[in-house]
Amino acid sequence: MWGNAIRVARLGGFDIKVDASWLLIATLIVWSLATAYFPSQLPDAGTLTLIIAAIAAMLGLFGSLILHELAHAMVARNHGLRVRAITLFLFGGVAEMQSEPDSAQSEFRIAIAGPLASFVIAACFWLAAVGGEYAALPDAAVRVLTYLAMINLVLAVFNLLPAFPMDGGRVLRAWLWGRSGDLLAATRRATALAVMFAYAFIALGLFAAFSGNLAAGLWPVLIGLFLMATSRAALTQIETQAALKGRRVADLMARAPWTARPEQSLWELVHHIFLEHGVSFVPVIENDTLLGYVDFQMARKIDREHWENTTVEDVLEPVGPENTVNTDMAGGDLLARMSQDGRRKFLVTTNGQLAGVVTLADVLGFLSVFRELT
Repeated sequence: MWGNAIRVARLGGFDIKVDASWLLIATLIVWSLATAYFPSQLPDAGTLTLIIAAIAAMLGLFGSLILHELAHAMVARNHGLRVRAITLFLFGGVAEMQSEPDSAQSEFRIAIAGPLASFVIAACFWLAAVGGEYAALPDAAVRVLTYLAMINLVLAVFNLLPAFPMDGGRVLRAWLWGRSGDLLAATRRATALAVMFAYAFIALGLFAAFSGNLAAGLWPVLIGLFLMATSRAALTQIETQAALKGRRVADLMARAPWTARPEQSLWELVHHIFLEHGVSFVPVIENDTLLGYVDFQMARKIDREHWENTTVEDVLEPVGPENTVNTDMAGGDLLARMSQDGRRKFLVTTNGQLAGVVTLADVLGFLSVFRELT
């Protein structure tokens, strides 16, 4: 989602980005305010006044969301966490932290900072609206300030729902974490509750839609689906970190893999190694020297009628730093490299000698076993 985000500013040492999806919600906000909300609040206002008020309210909401996320980011930075950027997207905003808090106390402080900021912002806009009435500001300006006070109050209360990874869900996780001392167990319990909230939102939206109000039902359904996806993604991230903590490539790799010789034909490779042993990634060895590897994709590039006349040496990818990892590499670093490079299979070496092979399937298989047994 955030791959389409563009940087629009830098505030407090943090990059402020806007995802393309925010442009959609900003347009919808302006349209709904200009055609429904402000006409009911300003019945005598002209079209231009309504449009200006709607744009001003949208920009005020934009700034409020930035301040909400900035509160998270500043508290996170005070606790030693690095925040990559603050990004606004379809369902609000997020402070993109590179790692999880290291204690329940820091988790609580970071999570609660956003809603507290929204309560303060709501109070400031309310005081400004009251002051504006006494100062005889234009009615449109007062209505904009009142709207921003109300929407920030709603934002604060909504974010306090105990649905992880929303702020209230993170507060709940911090409480569970503090009681048990187990981050993974706390995250699983918080995620289970978040999924219940997600189903409740979806059910509410479907009820509204089948009651004849399709537009009102759409948003709860989208929020429910988004909440379900993000809560499960956050749980997967925590489970992955817990599973790979202290693990090295040596703990994840397949030892003593089937190997090929450079003089072998592709026909022999396919029928006597790939098919016979059910493997698709094979190191190539000659006189105990690792030359590289072959996989089934390389064989598929050669027409089958040429397999007998083509040798492994003709198609192998030579060994190099781009396709090898060391047995001592941390499991988390391996997964990060797979994600960054797009390469899913590696030769594993120690002191220049083949020690095994490791694939994304090996890592995912280990993670699956971890989830079943913990």
